Amino acid sequence: MPELPDVEVFRHVLAAHALRKRIAHVAVRDRRSVAPISPRKLETTLRGRRFVSTKRHGKHLLVRLDQGGWLTMHFGMTGQLVYVSGDKKPPRFARVVFEIGRGYLVFADPRKLGRGGLADDADAFIAEHDLGPDAMAKGFNLAAFKAALKGRRTSIKAALMDQAAMAGIGNIYSDEILFQARIDPRRATVRLNDRELARLFHQMKRVLATATARHAGSEDFFERLPRGYLLPHRRKGGECPRCGGAVRVLKMGGRTAYYCQRCQS
Repeated sequence: MPELPDVEVFRHVLAAHALRKRIAHVAVRDRRSVAPISPRKLETTLRGRRFVSTKRHGKHLLVRLDQGGWLTMHFGMTGQLVYVSGDKKPPRFARVVFEIGRGYLVFADPRKLGRGGLADDADAFIAEHDLGPDAMAKGFNLAAFKAALKGRRTSIKAALMDQAAMAGIGNIYSDEILFQARIDPRRATVRLNDRELARLFHQMKRVLATATARHAGSEDFFERLPRGYLLPHRRKGGECPRCGGAVRVLKMGGRTAYYCQRCQS
């Protein structure tokens, strides 16, 4: 599933190729990708308009329109946003195609679980979706991080993935953050002390910033991550890049977690 680093990359793609350019045409190729609004409403609302600014909140991308309103995008399990020049065909699994300038901005999604939509106000949209503060927001400091986790009796992995506590971290990058912080994913959140919480906070910011800068997504391009990162070894039979021990696999709340039993306590 696309996580914060992926969506930040998508935001840069849109900003580089589509900002302040007139939207000549919108083609919704699968109505499920814009439900519950109709394809016609999306097409008529956006045609002739311009994208004027972008905002990412967690795993959601919001794009402000001239004359008011926002386009919203959530990428589900396999969605992505790509740009193709006008002399090339939109990629396979294109669900919504925006004709902009001399090319196409394409919302592609093999599993059809992503959604595009419209909103009147970005802050209201965030509140309506019960999203906590963005994990990489400048104002989301250590004190805010501790407040977001305070009193939570779930495992720390589940707490990091709770979008109502903080938005942006999913199953993949929660593993890397916990590995870098040397914390077992099964640890009870309420049992972490101040030193551990501070270490976890700083590693969260560092890991997400590094993944974004290197365009290492939640499913692809793990080879772009620094040596010593867990994700390239996040598989059955993998070896810990720090100690060489076996990477352990366990099920937590229906999700698969990977960790090093020696390095994470």
